[in-house]
Amino acid sequence: MRMPRTILAGVAALALVSAAACGGDGGETQRPAGATALYDALPDGIKEAGVIRFAGDSHPPYRIVADDGKTVTGIDKELQDALGKALGVRTEISIVSGLPAALSGMLASRYDAFNGPVKDSAEREKQFDALVWMVTRTSYLIPKGGSAAIESSGDLCGKRVAGTAGSIVEDQAKRLTEWCAKQGKPGLDFIGFADTNGTILAAKSGRADAAGMTESAALDVLSKEKDAFTYVTQTEEQGAGVDQLAMLVPKSSGLGPAMLDAFKEIFKNGEYKKIMDKYGLQKVAVPEPKMNTAATQ
Repeated sequence: MRMPRTILAGVAALALVSAAACGGDGGETQRPAGATALYDALPDGIKEAGVIRFAGDSHPPYRIVADDGKTVTGIDKELQDALGKALGVRTEISIVSGLPAALSGMLASRYDAFNGPVKDSAEREKQFDALVWMVTRTSYLIPKGGSAAIESSGDLCGKRVAGTAGSIVEDQAKRLTEWCAKQGKPGLDFIGFADTNGTILAAKSGRADAAGMTESAALDVLSKEKDAFTYVTQTEEQGAGVDQLAMLVPKSSGLGPAMLDAFKEIFKNGEYKKIMDKYGLQKVAVPEPKMNTAATQ
Protein backbone atom coordinates (compact mmCIF):
# COMPACT_ATOMS: atom_id res chain seq x y z
CA MET A 1 0.00 0.00 0.00
CA ARG A 2 1.23 3.41 -0.93
CA MET A 3 1.87 5.80 2.02
CA PRO A 4 0.53 9.39 1.79
CA ARG A 5 3.15 12.01 0.85
CA THR A 6 2.69 13.85 4.15
CA ILE A 7 3.57 10.72 6.14
CA LEU A 8 6.64 10.07 3.99
CA ALA A 9 7.82 13.64 4.55
CA GLY A 10 7.40 13.24 8.30
CA VAL A 11 9.39 10.01 8.34
CA ALA A 12 12.22 11.66 6.34
CA ALA A 13 12.30 14.65 8.66
CA LEU A 14 12.45 12.38 11.72
CA ALA A 15 15.36 10.47 10.18
CA LEU A 16 17.26 13.71 9.59
CA VAL A 17 16.70 14.86 13.17
CA SER A 18 17.87 11.50 14.50
CA ALA A 19 21.03 11.61 12.37
CA ALA A 20 21.81 15.15 13.50
CA ALA A 21 21.31 14.22 17.14
CA CYS A 22 23.73 11.34 16.78
CA GLY A 23 26.22 13.48 14.85
CA GLY A 24 26.40 10.74 12.26
CA ASP A 25 29.54 9.39 13.96
CA GLY A 26 28.70 8.61 17.55
CA GLY A 27 28.27 12.25 18.65
CA GLU A 28 31.80 13.38 17.83
CA THR A 29 32.58 16.65 16.06
CA GLN A 30 32.47 16.22 12.30
CA ARG A 31 35.91 16.45 10.66
CA PRO A 32 35.59 19.40 8.26
CA ALA A 33 36.44 19.12 4.58
CA GLY A 34 40.04 20.14 3.99
CA ALA A 35 41.14 19.38 7.57
CA THR A 36 44.87 18.67 7.78
CA ALA A 37 46.68 15.74 9.33
CA LEU A 38 47.33 17.90 12.42
CA TYR A 39 43.65 18.70 12.94
CA ASP A 40 42.88 15.53 14.89
CA ALA A 41 45.31 16.51 17.69
CA LEU A 42 43.43 19.75 18.43
CA PRO A 43 41.38 19.98 21.65
CA ASP A 44 37.67 19.30 21.12
CA GLY A 45 36.77 22.87 22.06
CA ILE A 46 38.89 24.24 19.22
CA LYS A 47 37.43 21.74 16.76
CA GLU A 48 33.88 22.69 17.73
CA ALA A 49 34.59 26.41 17.42
CA GLY A 50 36.58 25.99 14.21
CA VAL A 51 38.81 28.90 15.22
CA ILE A 52 41.79 29.70 17.46
CA ARG A 53 41.20 33.02 19.25
CA PHE A 54 44.35 35.07 19.76
CA ALA A 55 44.67 38.04 22.09
CA GLY A 56 46.96 40.80 20.83
CA ASP A 57 48.04 44.27 21.85
CA SER A 58 49.42 46.91 19.49
CA HIS A 59 53.06 45.92 18.96
CA PRO A 60 54.63 46.79 15.58
CA PRO A 61 55.97 44.99 13.60
CA TYR A 62 54.23 41.99 15.19
CA ARG A 63 50.75 43.53 15.30
CA ILE A 64 50.03 46.71 13.39
CA VAL A 65 46.52 47.83 14.32
CA ALA A 66 44.59 49.95 11.82
CA ASP A 67 42.63 53.07 12.77
CA ASP A 68 39.44 51.02 13.09
CA GLY A 69 41.01 49.26 16.09
CA LYS A 70 40.22 45.83 14.65
CA THR A 71 42.13 45.23 11.42
CA VAL A 72 45.55 43.74 12.17
CA THR A 73 48.53 43.25 9.88
CA GLY A 74 52.16 42.32 10.55
CA ILE A 75 54.23 39.33 11.58
CA ASP A 76 51.65 37.99 14.01
CA LYS A 77 48.82 37.95 11.47
CA GLU A 78 50.94 36.15 8.88
CA LEU A 79 52.32 33.68 11.42
CA GLN A 80 48.84 32.90 12.75
CA ASP A 81 47.46 32.43 9.24
CA ALA A 82 50.26 29.93 8.52
CA LEU A 83 49.65 28.05 11.79
CA GLY A 84 45.89 27.99 11.23
CA LYS A 85 46.38 26.59 7.73
CA ALA A 86 48.66 23.87 9.12
CA LEU A 87 46.03 22.95 11.73
CA GLY A 88 43.01 23.23 9.43
CA VAL A 89 41.18 25.95 11.42
CA ARG A 90 40.68 29.72 11.22
CA THR A 91 42.50 32.19 13.45
CA GLU A 92 41.35 35.58 14.69
CA ILE A 93 42.90 38.37 16.75
CA SER A 94 41.13 40.43 19.42
CA ILE A 95 42.95 43.61 20.47
CA VAL A 96 43.58 43.92 24.22
CA SER A 97 45.27 46.57 26.34
CA GLY A 98 48.57 44.90 27.10
CA LEU A 99 50.10 41.72 28.52
CA PRO A 100 48.11 41.47 31.80
CA ALA A 101 44.81 41.63 29.87
CA ALA A 102 46.02 38.92 27.48
CA LEU A 103 47.13 36.59 30.28
CA SER A 104 43.98 37.01 32.38
CA GLY A 105 41.82 36.68 29.26
CA MET A 106 43.41 33.35 28.39
CA LEU A 107 42.99 32.03 31.92
CA ALA A 108 39.31 33.06 31.75
CA SER A 109 38.97 31.15 28.42
CA ARG A 110 38.17 34.30 26.42
CA TYR A 111 41.26 33.69 24.26
CA ASP A 112 43.17 30.56 23.29
CA ALA A 113 46.64 32.04 22.73
CA PHE A 114 48.82 35.15 22.89
CA ASN A 115 51.86 35.63 20.68
CA GLY A 116 53.55 38.50 22.57
CA PRO A 117 56.18 37.46 21.76
CA VAL A 118 56.96 37.14 25.46
CA LYS A 119 59.89 35.69 27.34
CA ASP A 120 59.60 32.02 28.23
CA SER A 121 60.02 31.85 32.02
CA ALA A 122 59.59 29.19 34.70
CA GLU A 123 56.92 31.31 36.38
CA ARG A 124 54.82 31.56 33.20
CA GLU A 125 55.23 27.86 32.49
CA LYS A 126 53.23 27.09 35.65
CA GLN A 127 50.06 28.17 33.84
CA PHE A 128 51.01 28.33 30.16
CA ASP A 129 52.79 26.26 27.54
CA ALA A 130 55.40 28.46 25.86
CA LEU A 131 56.12 27.84 22.16
CA VAL A 132 59.55 29.38 21.48
CA TRP A 133 59.93 30.61 17.90
CA MET A 134 62.52 33.42 18.09
CA VAL A 135 65.20 35.01 20.26
CA THR A 136 66.08 38.64 20.84
CA ARG A 137 67.96 41.24 22.82
CA THR A 138 66.50 44.35 24.42
CA SER A 139 67.14 47.67 22.68
CA TYR A 140 66.28 51.28 23.47
CA LEU A 141 65.17 53.89 20.96
CA ILE A 142 66.70 57.32 21.58
CA PRO A 143 65.03 60.44 20.07
CA LYS A 144 67.63 62.35 18.06
CA GLY A 145 66.19 65.65 19.23
CA GLY A 146 66.08 64.64 22.89
CA SER A 147 67.94 66.54 25.61
CA ALA A 148 69.43 63.41 27.20
CA ALA A 149 72.92 62.50 25.99
CA ILE A 150 72.66 58.75 25.41
CA GLU A 151 75.29 57.14 23.23
CA SER A 152 75.42 53.69 24.84
CA SER A 153 73.20 51.55 27.05
CA GLY A 154 75.32 52.54 30.04
CA ASP A 155 74.17 56.13 29.57
CA LEU A 156 70.61 55.06 30.44
CA CYS A 157 71.48 55.04 34.16
CA GLY A 158 69.34 57.68 35.84
CA LYS A 159 67.22 58.21 32.73
CA ARG A 160 63.47 57.85 32.19
CA VAL A 161 62.81 54.71 30.13
CA ALA A 162 59.39 53.83 28.71
CA GLY A 163 58.45 50.19 28.13
CA THR A 164 55.47 47.85 27.97
CA ALA A 165 54.31 47.03 31.49
CA GLY A 166 54.93 43.40 32.45
CA SER A 167 57.03 42.73 29.35
CA ILE A 168 60.52 41.38 28.92
CA VAL A 169 61.71 44.99 28.63
CA GLU A 170 60.61 45.77 32.19
CA ASP A 171 62.59 42.75 33.41
CA GLN A 172 65.64 43.84 31.40
CA ALA A 173 65.36 47.39 32.76
CA LYS A 174 65.56 45.97 36.30
CA ARG A 175 68.74 44.11 35.38
CA LEU A 176 70.23 47.24 33.86
CA THR A 177 69.33 49.15 37.03
CA GLU A 178 71.25 46.55 39.06
CA TRP A 179 74.26 47.06 36.78
CA CYS A 180 73.98 50.84 37.21
CA ALA A 181 74.01 50.43 40.99
CA LYS A 182 77.24 48.42 40.79
CA GLN A 183 78.76 51.32 38.87
CA GLY A 184 77.68 53.72 41.61
CA LYS A 185 75.07 55.32 39.32
CA PRO A 186 71.33 55.86 39.76
CA GLY A 187 69.01 53.27 38.23
CA LEU A 188 66.52 53.60 35.41
CA ASP A 189 63.20 55.33 36.05
CA PHE A 190 60.95 52.83 34.27
CA ILE A 191 57.58 54.08 33.00
CA GLY A 192 55.14 51.31 32.06
CA PHE A 193 52.71 51.59 29.13
CA ALA A 194 50.04 49.29 27.71
CA ASP A 195 51.75 48.79 24.35
CA THR A 196 54.77 49.64 22.20
CA ASN A 197 53.04 52.57 20.49
CA GLY A 198 52.66 54.21 23.89
CA THR A 199 56.36 53.85 24.63
CA ILE A 200 57.34 55.40 21.29
CA LEU A 201 54.99 58.35 21.80
CA ALA A 202 56.42 58.87 25.31
CA ALA A 203 59.93 59.15 23.89
CA LYS A 204 58.80 61.44 21.06
CA SER A 205 56.95 63.77 23.43
CA GLY A 206 59.81 64.00 25.92
CA ARG A 207 57.96 62.18 28.67
CA ALA A 208 60.68 59.54 28.50
CA ASP A 209 64.34 59.75 27.44
CA ALA A 210 64.23 56.36 25.70
CA ALA A 211 61.76 53.67 24.64
CA GLY A 212 62.66 50.05 25.40
CA MET A 213 61.56 47.20 23.12
CA THR A 214 62.83 44.09 21.37
CA GLU A 215 65.60 44.70 18.87
CA SER A 216 63.35 43.58 16.01
CA ALA A 217 60.74 46.18 17.01
CA ALA A 218 63.42 48.87 17.27
CA LEU A 219 64.73 48.05 13.80
CA ASP A 220 61.17 48.24 12.45
CA VAL A 221 60.72 51.75 13.89
CA LEU A 222 64.08 52.87 12.52
CA SER A 223 63.17 51.63 9.04
CA LYS A 224 60.14 53.94 9.11
CA GLU A 225 61.56 56.90 11.05
CA LYS A 226 65.32 56.72 10.50
CA ASP A 227 65.73 60.47 11.01
CA ALA A 228 63.87 60.50 14.32
CA PHE A 229 65.77 57.92 16.40
CA THR A 230 68.99 56.13 17.10
CA TYR A 231 69.13 53.02 19.27
CA VAL A 232 71.39 51.24 21.76
CA THR A 233 71.32 47.58 22.80
CA GLN A 234 71.71 46.24 26.33
CA THR A 235 74.84 44.13 26.78
CA GLU A 236 75.34 40.74 28.41
CA GLU A 237 77.40 42.43 31.13
CA GLN A 238 74.30 44.47 31.89
CA GLY A 239 72.17 41.35 32.28
CA ALA A 240 70.68 41.15 28.80
CA GLY A 241 71.76 37.91 27.21
CA VAL A 242 69.66 36.32 24.48
CA ASP A 243 66.05 35.75 25.50
CA GLN A 244 63.82 32.93 24.27
CA LEU A 245 60.60 34.52 23.01
CA ALA A 246 57.40 32.53 22.81
CA MET A 247 53.71 32.21 22.05
CA LEU A 248 51.70 31.33 25.16
CA VAL A 249 48.69 28.99 25.39
CA PRO A 250 46.99 27.93 28.65
CA LYS A 251 48.17 24.52 29.86
CA SER A 252 44.60 23.66 30.83
CA SER A 253 43.44 23.93 27.20
CA GLY A 254 45.67 21.13 25.90
CA LEU A 255 46.47 23.21 22.82
CA GLY A 256 50.24 23.37 23.42
CA PRO A 257 51.35 20.06 21.83
CA ALA A 258 49.17 20.60 18.74
CA MET A 259 50.50 24.14 18.33
CA LEU A 260 54.08 22.85 18.61
CA ASP A 261 53.36 20.41 15.78
CA ALA A 262 51.93 23.28 13.73
CA PHE A 263 55.11 25.30 14.28
CA LYS A 264 57.18 22.30 13.19
CA GLU A 265 55.10 22.08 10.03
CA ILE A 266 55.63 25.76 9.05
CA PHE A 267 59.35 25.38 9.72
CA LYS A 268 59.37 22.33 7.46
CA ASN A 269 57.30 23.84 4.62
CA GLY A 270 59.24 27.11 4.54
CA GLU A 271 56.48 29.46 5.73
CA TYR A 272 58.41 30.38 8.89
CA LYS A 273 61.54 31.35 6.93
CA LYS A 274 59.44 33.28 4.42
CA ILE A 275 57.88 35.41 7.17
CA MET A 276 61.15 35.98 9.04
CA ASP A 277 62.94 36.96 5.82
CA LYS A 278 60.13 39.34 4.83
CA TYR A 279 60.48 41.29 8.08
CA GLY A 280 64.27 41.16 8.25
CA LEU A 281 64.35 38.92 11.31
CA GLN A 282 67.00 36.47 10.14
CA LYS A 283 69.27 37.30 13.11
CA VAL A 284 66.61 36.37 15.66
CA ALA A 285 65.25 33.25 13.92
CA VAL A 286 65.71 29.84 15.56
CA PRO A 287 66.61 26.55 13.84
CA GLU A 288 63.60 24.74 15.29
CA PRO A 289 60.60 25.52 17.53
CA LYS A 290 60.61 24.30 21.12
CA MET A 291 58.14 24.19 23.98
CA ASN A 292 58.78 25.14 27.61
CA THR A 293 62.51 25.87 27.53
CA ALA A 294 62.81 27.72 30.86
CA ALA A 295 64.31 24.72 32.65
CA THR A 296 67.15 24.54 30.14
CA GLN A 297 68.06 28.25 30.22
